[in-house]
Amino acid sequence: MTRIPTSALILGLAGLLPFLYGALTVLWPASAGLGRAWSPNHAGPALLQIYGIVILCFMAGVIWGFATRAEGRRATLFYALSVLPAIFVFLTAFAEPRASLVMLIAGFVSLLAIDAAAMRDGLAPAWWLRLRLLLTAVVVACLAVGALA
Repeated sequence: MTRIPTSALILGLAGLLPFLYGALTVLWPASAGLGRAWSPNHAGPALLQIYGIVILCFMAGVIWGFATRAEGRRATLFYALSVLPAIFVFLTAFAEPRASLVMLIAGFVSLLAIDAAAMRDGLAPAWWLRLRLLLTAVVVACLAVGALA
């Protein structure tokens, strides 16, 4: 089994910090002071919504990168699969934050299925799905905290 590269693991975990902070501010509102000093949207469900939208779009771009490794109809399929999450996440921006968080959970879980397909087709590195499972589990848990608040 191929090891997750240290830099990918560290940077992936670092990318979880805003999700963890957002969930923390939902569970313990007093912790939101620093974020709210910048803006009311820098804490709680609003922060989770904004950052979730950004990261889901980013991850859709990764799928585009995987598509560049494919050819023919398979490439077309993965290019299309990379665009769908971005279009979907655009719609979440107009939803009430908690409803948006439920939509984002669906988006991240769907993206994980696309990642699995990329792995199956040899487009993603051997360690990719292990990293994505770890990160997606934390992201979904944090989004659920915000959605259920």
